[in-house]
Amino acid sequence: MKKLTFALLLMTVFSSAALAQSSVIKINLFSPIVRTFNVAYEKVIKKDASFQTGFFYTGYQDSGNISYQGFGITPEYRKYVSDSDAPVGVYFAPFVRFQNFTLKNEFGDKGTLTTLGAGLVVGKQWIFKQKFSLDGFVGPSFSGGKVKTTSGNSFDVSGGLNGFGVRLGLTLGLAF
Repeated sequence: MKKLTFALLLMTVFSSAALAQSSVIKINLFSPIVRTFNVAYEKVIKKDASFQTGFFYTGYQDSGNISYQGFGITPEYRKYVSDSDAPVGVYFAPFVRFQNFTLKNEFGDKGTLTTLGAGLVVGKQWIFKQKFSLDGFVGPSFSGGKVKTTSGNSFDVSGGLNGFGVRLGLTLGLAF
């Protein structure tokens, strides 16, 4: 009976340790530079794969004096190619991104921008002390969208919001 109890105790300890790192919630450290709050949740779905969904909200103004206020969602599939089990190591992640912004400029023109994009990032994630995550990633993206002017003149929106761009990030999070 003692051996059975001990074996069950060991299985519980080791299975909870394995499950302790099956999810990660994180924030992007670069996002505040552009007045954005970005949070992501990653869930391991296989030994070498995970699914992550990111959400952001922004109140950003670009150098052309156009203010963007809105949100975005970025689901991605992560394929880990390291010897370590997900969510640790090097990964490739195709992603899609939906964004919706209210636009305003210094002349009082108003509009909305809705985009849909996709891309591929390569990154590396570390888990420290089975609790803290650090995840760096970079890769190309392309977004296409439409500006609907609600008052005034049209907006000239290009770059990462509408066209080619680079997705770059460094996140800090908690693994559980």
